[in-house]
Amino acid sequence: MDAVVLDLDGTLFDHRGASRAAVADWVRASGLDPTPALHEAWHDAEERHHRAWREGRVSHEEHRRRRLREFLPPLGRRVGDDAALDVEFHEGYLVRYRANWRGFDDVQDALAALAAAGLRVALLTNGVREQQHAKLAALGLTGRVGPVLTAGDLGLAKPRAEVFHAACAAVGADPARTLHVGDDHPVDVVGARAAGVRAVHLDRHGQGPVDEPERMTSLRELASFLR
Repeated sequence: MDAVVLDLDGTLFDHRGASRAAVADWVRASGLDPTPALHEAWHDAEERHHRAWREGRVSHEEHRRRRLREFLPPLGRRVGDDAALDVEFHEGYLVRYRANWRGFDDVQDALAALAAAGLRVALLTNGVREQQHAKLAALGLTGRVGPVLTAGDLGLAKPRAEVFHAACAAVGADPARTLHVGDDHPVDVVGARAAGVRAVHLDRHGQGPVDEPERMTSLRELASFLR
């Protein structure tokens, strides 16, 4: 093995935790209780519309607006025009999301294992440049994860094979001698393998699939996959 490509959200950065905390605070600010149903509604809208952006069917701004068009009515909030939705997303959700940015406590161990193994490292994320680089800065990881490739810059997103190949090229590694690590099994694992890249599933929440042979529940286990 020559290189490891790391995912960001859900792998190094606790997107789920930050999102849940932001939604809870936002809902309370609307005078409501942040019930499990509301959290699930936000998560479902995010998953569906973010996929539409990854697949190039909508712009990044429009995918955010679509999430709000679904989520605001249950809060008893009016759905305004595009400009109003953009303001709502930034002032209602995004500022709270940023206030809750955290990394996972196993990241430093993983980076130490990669350094000890002498492997080249890159980061590949299905996000946009400004936000993903800001996350890395907040986590103290700027300059520590090698080249950073975002879907926004590439114009394509995982699980497209070209994206994995771009990450391998960025560190001068053959796909067959590269390992991809990510938390989204269909995107990060199935997609990587289809591109000829070895992959290990980071299953932090035990959601499976349980029959996945290349699986870990913490980045502290990464060293065992580097040997």
